Amino acid sequence: MLKPVINIADVTLEPRPPGFAPSGEAAERFDAKMGFISPRVGAQKLGYNITAVPVGKRAFPSHNHHANEEMFFVLQGTGELRVADKRYPVRVGDVIACPAGGPELAHQIVNTGVEELRYLAVSTMISPELVEYPDSGKFGVLAERPASEDGTPQRFMFVGREAESLNYWEGE
Repeated sequence: MLKPVINIADVTLEPRPPGFAPSGEAAERFDAKMGFISPRVGAQKLGYNITAVPVGKRAFPSHNHHANEEMFFVLQGTGELRVADKRYPVRVGDVIACPAGGPELAHQIVNTGVEELRYLAVSTMISPELVEYPDSGKFGVLAERPASEDGTPQRFMFVGREAESLNYWEGE
């Protein structure tokens, strides 16, 4: 069994993996380093990570989850939580609740401070998951698959727009 305890000082923050890093115009607004905790402590039904966001950036586009609930605990810095069209200041010690639901619950954390913003992110890990991105009109479908023979996690991920959907019978 893995040791079920880790100190956040021992969590290494790393850049996003290749292919998941923002590029082009998105790189001007989005950036973050993350340290994944769950696999190191043996978590099964919750995902935990430390996210570090540079000044003026956000880690992710505004989004809402249909299956998973998220919670954030601010560890360092200040910022702003955007929920739909409302904005709330956040600072060290704040707990942020982001329940599952429709676009009225779309959320985004922005570093509006003068130093790096760090937070502990906790999420249920329900699969499959449907995520909407109201600002861009996109959606994403993510499903965890059984690990490969060598133990590598496997995922199915599709990002698209509803207006570009294929007819169910197309190509049959």
